[in-house]
Amino acid sequence: MSRIAVYPGSFDPVTYGHLDIIQRGATVFDHIVVAVLNNSRKTPLFTFEERVALLKETTKHIPNVSVDSFNGLLVDYVKEKNLRIILRGLRAISDFEYELQISAINKHLDPNIETFFMMTNNKYSFISSSMIKETAKYHGNVKELVPEPVEKALLEKYKSPH
Repeated sequence: MSRIAVYPGSFDPVTYGHLDIIQRGATVFDHIVVAVLNNSRKTPLFTFEERVALLKETTKHIPNVSVDSFNGLLVDYVKEKNLRIILRGLRAISDFEYELQISAINKHLDPNIETFFMMTNNKYSFISSSMIKETAKYHGNVKELVPEPVEKALLEKYKSPH
């Protein structure tokens, strides 16, 4: 049986922290499905389609990674795909409590689903998509925090009207 993990998130936008988890996860699991969530609680900067396209572009060099998208509950998506493993990234202790609650409700909804946590590399532990957007909005340098296609997309979103 192959070990396929789903790495879910809104990825608005994808950062080097996300890519760190994806790349390292791809060495642990046979395949990683990066699943872009259309989160109704958030107002994204990038459209659903843009986020999927940016992830496909930035993960194309990793052969055992694919990108998909979903609406609704993660547990329903995982069951629909006939999978059992969820991969979640942690940046800091503050992430753990939130992620623990999510994994507990997922386990309640489907006891067959397992969640694996992976700490991001320390050099990316301060990066969040929200911080990236805030920095880019005010024309701060995000070059070392996001892949080049994401940097270009951010510059386009936040270009100054002249």
